[in-house]
Amino acid sequence: MEFKSMNLSENTPVIPEGDVEKVKCLIVGSGPAGYTAAIYAARANLNPVVIEGLQPGGQLTTTTEVDNFPGYPQGVTGPDMMADLKKQAERFGTDCRWGLVTAVDFSVYPHKVVVDEKKVIEAESVILATGATAKYLGFPTEEKYMGSGVSACATCDGFFYRGKDVAVVGGGDTAAEEATYLAGLCKKVYLIVRKPFLRASKAMQDRVFKTENIEVYSSTIPRNCMVMEW
Repeated sequence: MEFKSMNLSENTPVIPEGDVEKVKCLIVGSGPAGYTAAIYAARANLNPVVIEGLQPGGQLTTTTEVDNFPGYPQGVTGPDMMADLKKQAERFGTDCRWGLVTAVDFSVYPHKVVVDEKKVIEAESVILATGATAKYLGFPTEEKYMGSGVSACATCDGFFYRGKDVAVVGGGDTAAEEATYLAGLCKKVYLIVRKPFLRASKAMQDRVFKTENIEVYSSTIPRNCMVMEW
């Protein structure tokens, strides 16, 4: 989600004063951070409003099993966990709404936030909990095998690939860190780098090259991904 400061009077339709909603606390984002902020704000009687964004629940909704979050001794699916966090936030009075924040103006107080390019909310406080968005390769099979061989989070899903051969695509710090993490769990890690060199910091590169079960493939462009039947 991209934010930009703007002059609302020049860049949005003229909205009657009566159509401007006023809130004490507005939270942008509905991942674990967003719902946690909502729980605390609601318990402080701030009547928080959560704008959920295009992916309510955040990236965890694409994760099959979550075993490293406190409170779930038997594990839990990502969607179920996020549903629980939302219910807990709503139990204290949080108002969760689907919508996309398209512009903000933090140069004025109360702060102005535009939702879906038409609704203006004036908020005494704004909490940005937009999280991150995984950068995928764009293969048509990625979505098909998401959670069944394709993952965007090594720490979330690496456990399920213990003792197996895995591949990580990328050459920056994130890819290098994910590869070294997986190397402690997996039999072999192939680090596929599209450039002829790693973009990762020198420290991360040293970690990669010193890890025996990581093999780097430079100048290699992946074309597709598939699940093989053995």
